[in-house]
Amino acid sequence: MRLDPLSIPYRIAENSARIGGAIVVAGIAGSGGSGGNMLQGAAIFLGIAAIGVALVAGWEIAYHRRFRYELTADTFDIESGVFSRRDREIPYRRIQNVDIRQNVVQRLLGIAEVRLETAGGGQTEAQLSYVNREEAGRLQEEVGRHKRADEPDAGEEADDHSAETLYSITPRELGILGIVSMDLRLVPLVLVALSVFGPAAITSVLPEIDQWFLIGPLVGFGSIVGLAILSGIISMLQYYDFQLGTHGDEYRYERGLLQRYSGSIPVEKVQTLSIRENVLARWLGYASLTIETAGYAPGQGSGARSQSAIPIAERDRVVELARSIESFGEVTFERPPKRARERYAVRYLLVALVIIAGTYAVTFHPDVSGPWYFSAVILLIVPVAAHYKWRHRGYHLGEDYALTRNGFWSRRITIVPTYRVQTVLSSRTIFQRRRRLASVIVDTAGSSSLMGTDAVAADIDAEQADRLREAVADRLQVAIGQRDSS
Repeated sequence: MRLDPLSIPYRIAENSARIGGAIVVAGIAGSGGSGGNMLQGAAIFLGIAAIGVALVAGWEIAYHRRFRYELTADTFDIESGVFSRRDREIPYRRIQNVDIRQNVVQRLLGIAEVRLETAGGGQTEAQLSYVNREEAGRLQEEVGRHKRADEPDAGEEADDHSAETLYSITPRELGILGIVSMDLRLVPLVLVALSVFGPAAITSVLPEIDQWFLIGPLVGFGSIVGLAILSGIISMLQYYDFQLGTHGDEYRYERGLLQRYSGSIPVEKVQTLSIRENVLARWLGYASLTIETAGYAPGQGSGARSQSAIPIAERDRVVELARSIESFGEVTFERPPKRARERYAVRYLLVALVIIAGTYAVTFHPDVSGPWYFSAVILLIVPVAAHYKWRHRGYHLGEDYALTRNGFWSRRITIVPTYRVQTVLSSRTIFQRRRRLASVIVDTAGSSSLMGTDAVAADIDAEQADRLREAVADRLQVAIGQRDSS
């Protein structure tokens, strides 16, 4: 089988745009050396552009003719390469995810990109650019069917195509997602840029206004609001018409308006679940659910991050769906000892003193004056911040699951089935040892371990940390024995 014929003109246009910059530079260079003759320069530019497009077209036609794929009984076979041939046989059991992607133009043309992700490798193993949209769906379905057939003791379940919709985002939820997803991480960069370039820009645009220092804060506030609104709109476009459902032994999802995604999450690859709530979402009673899967690497491929099971929904609904994926029971979190709160207070106090000292040091500049001591009001925030950091930490150990909770501004509750645990370890920094505290890290095969964001029971009593580590390790061995005997 070959790629869709419409992939030829689309790839020609796509790759011609990529080399367009080089063509423009070459054309300008040719025009500059033409002695000022505009017609001759334009002819040179058009000639270079025509040659470039012709080369791209020839390459893409050859690429299309030389690219073939086939689904055999055991493998997904791909033959590709124009000058250097490459033949690949990808066993179905190694294929972890089949992603389908479409941008607006591709949707108008009825074509789609198919990406095959394999277990243990974060990068895309194979990429079909591009096939008919119906063919992309057929490939996704056939790969899933072959994977189920390859499973031991699959029996009649290999032909089970039962599908059930678990979650569909509503317009109201999409609007709330836009509100709670406003990303302010670029605010410090914007403020620094405005402080450096803002005064000169304002005085050059409005030279007759003496109170430009009043305009500066307005520009800064407007920039912050604009960034927040833009990030919220981007989130709404990404998760437009989000749907999650079950399909055999996989979770299937679709999302996106301008860029449409369709992918699968194998049930057996689910490592951990994370319920996430920032302050605004928690105040509104909403949360999100993400699924960490094994084999993905951060920053690579379409599965290079945790998959959203629910981008936004009422918190009770999120917990209910999380329990439908991993049936953990009622949870009561055990907070760290109160001496951990004292540690947080000391840490924040040091930060506040540095800020106050920096504010005072600025007044030594001859052009700067003002009541620097007003910055000392930040000291009132220290005990409050320490208390809320302590209050939103904790852990719970059940018979089959370990749960951890961390974060105030963005709280994350991580659910780890004990049979998914890879390693469990305790660590104590020099500052924790002074207060007889320790942290227990529960590591899985998911991408969180690669990013350093594993489930962590942070700043608990040192002796309790040792008992917790041993209890998780013991339950891991019991879970392994039960799965081996079943």
